[in-house]
Amino acid sequence: MKPMGAIPLEFQMLPLVIGGRSAAELLTSSPLFVYDMAVVRSRVARFRSAFSGIDLHYAVKANPFAPLLAAMAPLVDGFDIASAGELTRVATLGKSVSFAGPGKTDTELDAAIAAGVTINLESENEADRALAIADRRGVAPRLAVRVNPEFELRGSGMRMGGRASPFGVDAERVPALVKRILAAGAEWRGFHIFAGSQALDAAAIIDSQAHTLDLAARLADAAGATPPLVNLGGGFGIPYFPGEQALDIEAIGAELTPRLSVLPDTRFAIELGRWLVGEAGVYLTRVVDRKQSRGETFLVCDGGLNHQLAATGNLGTVVRRNYPVAVATAATDAERETVSVVGPLCTPLDRLADQVELPVAGPGDVIAIFMAGAYGLTASPWEFLGHPRPGEILM
Repeated sequence: MKPMGAIPLEFQMLPLVIGGRSAAELLTSSPLFVYDMAVVRSRVARFRSAFSGIDLHYAVKANPFAPLLAAMAPLVDGFDIASAGELTRVATLGKSVSFAGPGKTDTELDAAIAAGVTINLESENEADRALAIADRRGVAPRLAVRVNPEFELRGSGMRMGGRASPFGVDAERVPALVKRILAAGAEWRGFHIFAGSQALDAAAIIDSQAHTLDLAARLADAAGATPPLVNLGGGFGIPYFPGEQALDIEAIGAELTPRLSVLPDTRFAIELGRWLVGEAGVYLTRVVDRKQSRGETFLVCDGGLNHQLAATGNLGTVVRRNYPVAVATAATDAERETVSVVGPLCTPLDRLADQVELPVAGPGDVIAIFMAGAYGLTASPWEFLGHPRPGEILM
């Protein structure tokens, strides 16, 4: 038997209930992603309490499901996007929007400028193209500079700074670019400084934010201009795997808030995706076969890595570990056994849970994969082998 991550507190009762309805009742068409908005609201409320006076931005890439975005709009101060496609999803939701990511095409830059979006510039060349497009339109573009810092976020699952990078402008070149933006008559919107993601070490995030504030102040002084906004990035992780502990955001907020005086006339934002929505999502898939093979038991389901790639360990995980999983239709006191949960695809990579202890289950039972609210369906190869796209609902 192998361990698995801890099921979020909101979903620990079996048979599983999500948003007041049983998983079996919800699963009229399998497989299905279910997002519980009450969980998202609780995360937003916790953020607001811990980070008073700091703007909250939602990173759309974490989960771009349209009903979720509409429900998120009244709760956050802005949306952060990474493509023109994401822009179309949030353009009518009445919030400020910023656009980051390398490789923005001229068409995307033009759409962003026309919509009044803040463009987080990733290079001097991108700045030149944005200014030329804005000049043809006869408007002043809203431009911020994404900074490639000289430090990284220790312990992060994906490091975004401290090295040569396609993301952002190297810190030492930023002041000259800011001066050029201002001289061109653009509306300079500040800095975006993002050192890493999926960190569970509060001390590491506190240290990274301290370096970020110091860097922002030094860059502002060198550029001779106060940034209207500094986007501190995010990096807040959630505990997917055995032994991981939830992040202490209250400790982070207590350290960060008094340090903001380094730039007293600047607003600050934290950009979060996974931390807001990851634990709110549950992927439900139905068992279609139960089989024995060389002494092992397999529950074969109608969905797998084609829908929830990350749970199979195939989305940036070096060592495969088990996400939290449950038999959603089982009673709490049901007899238990060691099984592997696999999907329907013709590849041994399609393993949702490896040798975990679960209630005894068979065809017709529902398997729940938790932590499925972020980087789920849209980060998975759902067209692979032609299986149907799963459903999505917001509770």
